[in-house]
Amino acid sequence: MQKAQYSPEFRERALAKVYSRNGRTIDEVAAELNLLTGTLKSWMRAAVRTHKTPLPSAKRADEWTPAERLLALNETHALDELGVASWCRERGLFAHQLTQWRDHFCLNNPVKSAAESQQELRALKQKNLQLQSNLNRKDKALAEAAALLVLQKKFQALWEAEES
Repeated sequence: MQKAQYSPEFRERALAKVYSRNGRTIDEVAAELNLLTGTLKSWMRAAVRTHKTPLPSAKRADEWTPAERLLALNETHALDELGVASWCRERGLFAHQLTQWRDHFCLNNPVKSAAESQQELRALKQKNLQLQSNLNRKDKALAEAAALLVLQKKFQALWEAEES
């Protein structure tokens, strides 16, 4: 039986797919590429030996600061899918993590105009004043209740002293 020869480009694309599989198993990726799972796993082991994949000492994705994440997004913005996969392997990331970071920056940090920011700040200051006012009112009510309780205890103590 003759072994099939695969081009280095095909191997690179296969490794890119397996490293950015987005929740799929290695078996599913191998089936999609019409490869044996063992072949794909041996390519992965070989890539680790030649340091084409992230080393265990690479920084984990959750350890990246927002500034580093933004730089990563800028660096990979113009790359194609294979370029992104290669860039990610060098840094110990997955392509789907870059996608998540981009979505986070775009969806959770909408750019606001100066007028919107001023209006939001004004509303927050007004809410803060209202909360401070409520807090002061409740502090006064608590102090009054405590004073009444002390007076009630003193009155009961005097009443009991007169009866005996």
